[in-house]
Amino acid sequence: MMRTPNPASARWQALARQLQPLQARFQALDEREQLLLKLGAAAIGLLLVWLVAVQPAWRTLRQAPARLEQLELQLQDMQGLAQEARELRATPPVAPAQATQALQAASSHLGAGARLSISGDRAMLTLSGVDSAALQAWLGEVRNAARARVISAQLQRGPQGFSGTLVLALSGVPAP
Repeated sequence: MMRTPNPASARWQALARQLQPLQARFQALDEREQLLLKLGAAAIGLLLVWLVAVQPAWRTLRQAPARLEQLELQLQDMQGLAQEARELRATPPVAPAQATQALQAASSHLGAGARLSISGDRAMLTLSGVDSAALQAWLGEVRNAARARVISAQLQRGPQGFSGTLVLALSGVPAP
């Protein structure tokens, strides 16, 4: 039976052959010089252990309280949004005629920069230079008064404000 050589063993043997001159040179040094080299190697080893293992773990432990606080705030925000979503789902739907009227009234507050078109259970608002505060107020009013939900938005922000289109689903109609 013929044994196949182990590739890992062959590599170790090749490495040992390459290190023989260094080992011979080390043995030729004084005890004091050998001690200094050993201490230098130990210092470099400790530095590597510090840089690779200890320092990253230490940094993680130091940053953990701030990160936990940040995550706690995010969790509270998400819980608040979930509660708001539950409340919105629990609100009764608005009659289609009343939703249309509320949507038209809210859109009139945007001025000439907004054009509303209603078709069945969908409404499309075309914006041209509407500022963010007015748009935010409009979205809140539409959500509360008309129970309409934005199902599609294509907006660009320019120097005069927002331009683009918003498509809304009117009350009682599930969004796709």
